[in-house]
Amino acid sequence: MAKKQFKAESKRLLDIMINSIYTHKEIFLRELISNASDALDKRHYFLLTDKKKKYSRDDLYIRITADKKNRTLTITDTGIGMDKKELEENLGTIAKSGTLAFKLENKIKDSNDIIGQFGVGFYSAFMVASKVVVISKKNETDKAYKWESSGIDGYVISEVKKANIGTDIILTIKENEKEEKYDDFLEEYHLRWLIKKYSDFIKHPIIMKTTKSRPKKDNKDEFEEYQEDETINSMIPIWRKKKKELKEEDYENFYLEQKFGYDKPLKVIHTSAEGVVSYDVLLYIPTELPFDFFTKDFQKGLKLYVNNVLITEKCAELLPDYFGFVRGLVDSPDVSLNISREMLQHDRQLQFIAKRINDKIKKELSEMLKNEREKYETFFKNFGRVIKYGVYTDWGVNKEFLQDLIMFYSSREKKLVTLDEYVSRMKKKQKYIYYATGEDVDMIDKLPQTEFAKEKDYEILYLTDEIDEFAVKMLSQYQDKEFKSVSSSELEESKKTTADKQTKEIFAFMKEVLKDKIKDIRASERLRSYPVCIINEGAVSIEMEKVLKMMPNAQDVKTDKILEINTEHEIFNTIKKAFKNDKEKLKTITKILYNQSLLIEGLSVDDPVGFSNDIYSLIKQ
Repeated sequence: MAKKQFKAESKRLLDIMINSIYTHKEIFLRELISNASDALDKRHYFLLTDKKKKYSRDDLYIRITADKKNRTLTITDTGIGMDKKELEENLGTIAKSGTLAFKLENKIKDSNDIIGQFGVGFYSAFMVASKVVVISKKNETDKAYKWESSGIDGYVISEVKKANIGTDIILTIKENEKEEKYDDFLEEYHLRWLIKKYSDFIKHPIIMKTTKSRPKKDNKDEFEEYQEDETINSMIPIWRKKKKELKEEDYENFYLEQKFGYDKPLKVIHTSAEGVVSYDVLLYIPTELPFDFFTKDFQKGLKLYVNNVLITEKCAELLPDYFGFVRGLVDSPDVSLNISREMLQHDRQLQFIAKRINDKIKKELSEMLKNEREKYETFFKNFGRVIKYGVYTDWGVNKEFLQDLIMFYSSREKKLVTLDEYVSRMKKKQKYIYYATGEDVDMIDKLPQTEFAKEKDYEILYLTDEIDEFAVKMLSQYQDKEFKSVSSSELEESKKTTADKQTKEIFAFMKEVLKDKIKDIRASERLRSYPVCIINEGAVSIEMEKVLKMMPNAQDVKTDKILEINTEHEIFNTIKKAFKNDKEKLKTITKILYNQSLLIEGLSVDDPVGFSNDIYSLIKQ
């Protein structure tokens, strides 16, 4: 029989199909199984509409058969089949969708159960096969036909005998190449893995003979291998089931099976929507932060399915970075795909789903905070830093959305509190939300700068994460209350201290000793029992300077530091005597006080040896 040429600029287009559209060769099996599922759906449609015929859903299945000896892989379905004309049109014309034609011909508006869209998936077979044979017998016909092709040279159609309705696609798998191991597509374990990965939730059974072992009849201590039909796919996805049908352990088992994590999920979010955009969502909030979360290797994103077929393992567009720790999946028939069903087009449907997911996660976390406080605090201790990054990044565009989810340690409550809880307890005359920064709670609690706020019985938020102060600066205020650091150069209702002429002269002398290390020396309005402290002036705090200096390609960012001295502390009497009688001693005292204030802040001393020598010199006197 004469060989026919593909239509529609066949050679060039088929070359694109094989070499350019698909990123991974393994995708071919997903495409052929999806096409087989379409064929089964079409036959199921006719069987439903023909009330005279009785049938069982068990008659509808897909079978995968690997023959290593002959290097063939066969995908068989008991679907609607194709006649000669349809083989010619659907396989002889590249990018003609038989599924689309079927929907139009039968006026099917609801396409949620039909996978095929573009009519190119079949040609992905040529990525792994040197030859493709299709044998098909159409529903309610007696004749069967064979379509065969070795690629761009064209195809041949001939009449053959076939007992059952349906289609067999027989691939002659290519020989191994230097960088491609085509043998894998004939291995049972690899085929099972591909089916589970991409087609686990196809609603029709995917059957394959698998190798088992059993004790020998004549010797129970020895085992023999045998083959048995096994349904590989799960068929009914958990997210399509009703919540009342599922138990907590069902969700947990699926979480582990999908390798979303190795811990027990802290929260499960299972929801669906129908309308302009329909979708099912199953999300998990892990108990533990993934070990690689803050590394460049971590990839956020949800699994994306379209009609139960896996399209991508990590759809990053579905999650914002601040909820990047969430695991799970989305299944929607309405997401627009490109021709290869591999890459997503950035369309409004996807953006719509992403927005709904974002709002749903926020709602669930808010309810957890309100109704399951202990569980939320567990969540926040692990993931709070990520939420606070979300407040700070993108120029604070998400700060109002996230501000009610963040928590800080309270000096009064001795536990994590929300900003709303803090504001609700503020004193009547208190103008600011006070905070202090440091490496840990104990260190902050001992800071000299906190004395003023504690004396007023003002609650202080202790900021211990490196991102905390950046987030607070981005927030600027909460419920019309401005944030104020206890180390700020400006405080409300503070003890007003007026420096006399002598004090001004002393500070001028001490400032000259420290030169460019500080911007100024002032009489403190906040210190009560401590002799000295360092505060900052301007937008960059001392704690922010430390963080910025640790960043890659760090610039020389410096805080405007001000040394504050408690003029009512006994140390100031020593300072005055030294200024009058021994200015060399005052130089030593000045350097010691400055270095002490640095150490209190958790900063390093520029010259540790010099600092030690200054202390020794005072001790000797």
